[in-house]
Amino acid sequence: MTEFLADGVARARDASRVACAVALCLCAAAGQAQTATAPSSGGRAAAVAGNADFIVVVVNQELVTNAELQGRLVRIREEAERNKTALPPAADLRKQVLDALIDERVQITNARETGPKIDEAELDRAVMNVAVQNQMTMPQLRARLQQQGLAYGTFRNNVRDQLLTERVREREVNQRIRVGSDEVDALIEKRRVAAGMTPQVNMAQILVTVPEGATVEQVAERRARAEAALARVKAGESFEAVAREISEDGNKAQGGVIGLRPVDRLPDLFVEFVRNMKPGDVGSALLRSGAGFHAIKLVERNNGAAFTVQQTRARHILLRVSPQLTAGAAGQRLIEFKRQIQGGAKTFEQLARDNSEDGSAAQGGDLGWTAAGTFVPEFEVAMNALPLNGLSEPLVSRFGVHLIQVMERRQVALDLKQQREQARNILREQRFEEAYLDWLRDLRGRAYVEMREAPL
Repeated sequence: MTEFLADGVARARDASRVACAVALCLCAAAGQAQTATAPSSGGRAAAVAGNADFIVVVVNQELVTNAELQGRLVRIREEAERNKTALPPAADLRKQVLDALIDERVQITNARETGPKIDEAELDRAVMNVAVQNQMTMPQLRARLQQQGLAYGTFRNNVRDQLLTERVREREVNQRIRVGSDEVDALIEKRRVAAGMTPQVNMAQILVTVPEGATVEQVAERRARAEAALARVKAGESFEAVAREISEDGNKAQGGVIGLRPVDRLPDLFVEFVRNMKPGDVGSALLRSGAGFHAIKLVERNNGAAFTVQQTRARHILLRVSPQLTAGAAGQRLIEFKRQIQGGAKTFEQLARDNSEDGSAAQGGDLGWTAAGTFVPEFEVAMNALPLNGLSEPLVSRFGVHLIQVMERRQVALDLKQQREQARNILREQRFEEAYLDWLRDLRGRAYVEMREAPL
């Protein structure tokens, strides 16, 4: 497998949120700058021109200015107009937007105080990805920011804050979410029922019957006989052999094995008796039923039709960044490779063999079948967004710049352990929003927030 595989999957869960946050940085930063510097024409200028800039609210050590607030309102109104969506009354909209800006500042200041350090190389990659996603080179990005009146250093710090805030949010919110094993089991069972999947079990039994109306002495004698049979099994004798000798049920010739049956067609007391047993286990005590005394062995458990997960087979061309080959130049080379592939001049496999600086080059860039969490997050997000045979735009990761193609996708059955992990993740995602809002309320409650009046 190639060396750019993830060295851990802890960050893969928040990859899409981080990617979205970084991708939005350019638009958000540009909007702020345009609010302050846009020429006095059109709806935007009219919306902002009548409002002098002043401090609206102080949040810890951060300021929210009127220019920023009005710029956010303008962009929301423009978006609503494009999409023909209704907005709340002006006063309500202003309050909602101001609350959102306060929440952002609260999270940013908390992240700066408690978050991990974002190293410069990671920040470089994030900024480069913003440029690539907007189909720009780095010089073009710098020129665009300059046109919009935003210093490159300020933009870079905005990206850093986005990454840091998202990292801290995931850490803090996930610590608040608790998922119990019983909840995981309940969700798996609910999904099986909804999908028409019926768990099955196969048991073997040694049955010593108790006649209807038996006396106390007869019951005691029968119990003793069943306990003696169970003791022989515990001492090492074959369960099946003892069943053939002792059992009084119709399956004694098969060693007491009753065969694989759906759990909804078995008595509840038997299903409950074997619930926590593993295949091959023999119950430590006898089971009493209306028929008599049973020694039970769990032969097999089938949890119904297995759930499936998507696997992807992709290939890539990797160009490593160096003083001789900048990320921008590598991106331009990969754009040319993409044109050659789409035009039929060369194949992906040929270009990968000749140019890729990765261990997969000899296989034409083929990375084999992989499931979620295998690759570094930025690579995986881009790969998952591609259709079959689709080619990505150049993608920057900490290993260099990639051109990706998805070759195949397939569904693979999950075993019980994988099903439990999937169910746990589903429950965590379902509770994330509520936990996030609780965490944000706590942050707001501890934050210093001072509202300012507009100057006269």
